[in-house]
Amino acid sequence: MFRAAAFIYGITVYVLFLGTISYAVGFVGDFVVPKTIDSSPQGVSPASVLVDVLLVGVFAVQHSGMARAGFKRRWTRIVPPVAERSTYVLFASLALLLLYWQWRPIAAPIWHVEEAFAAGALRIGFGLGWAIVLASSFLINHFELFGLQQIVDDLRGRRAGPTEFQTPSLCRYVRHPLSVGLLLAFWATPSMTVGHLLFAAAMTGYIVVGICFEERDLIVLPSESGLKT
Repeated sequence: MFRAAAFIYGITVYVLFLGTISYAVGFVGDFVVPKTIDSSPQGVSPASVLVDVLLVGVFAVQHSGMARAGFKRRWTRIVPPVAERSTYVLFASLALLLLYWQWRPIAAPIWHVEEAFAAGALRIGFGLGWAIVLASSFLINHFELFGLQQIVDDLRGRRAGPTEFQTPSLCRYVRHPLSVGLLLAFWATPSMTVGHLLFAAAMTGYIVVGICFEERDLIVLPSESGLKT
């Protein structure tokens, strides 16, 4: 019964994540979804800037803090290890949903590209960024990254082995392809507003800090990290 419940929980969280990340494409790209990064704009004000920075900060603290090995060791005393990754994805999705809901659009323009070819190239860059994000998730095991592999293995009574550190295809040429894809998606836009710039800059800062944490975590002995080399 516990394994079945963990499976249902993991699948539900994954579906929530798919909806959340799909909304992110429209939110950043300023199309389709009800509220975007530039919809219902407000003027530039310290309150709006503060709220937006805090929203990105909430996501950054959750996303990086819950990924640390020390936090995981304490967290899995409360949450079953098989559901740890799904729970991480759940909290990340909730942090993003909070950001979408409470975001304060600031519409003052920074740049606007009117030339058709250049604007089209930027839109292609935006789409390419999200495509790289999706492809990168599969290069590093999409299903394990979002908790599905763990719950399926548990349902089948399999015991997961140590994670093997690999550098497949694109990872051989770009150290952090998923981060590169996100940066491209955040910055490639023909219409950059103050609000969009604030979002892109804050997320870029978080990505840089997150990479530093990730690199530090990898600089340990394989026997300590659980990685096979």
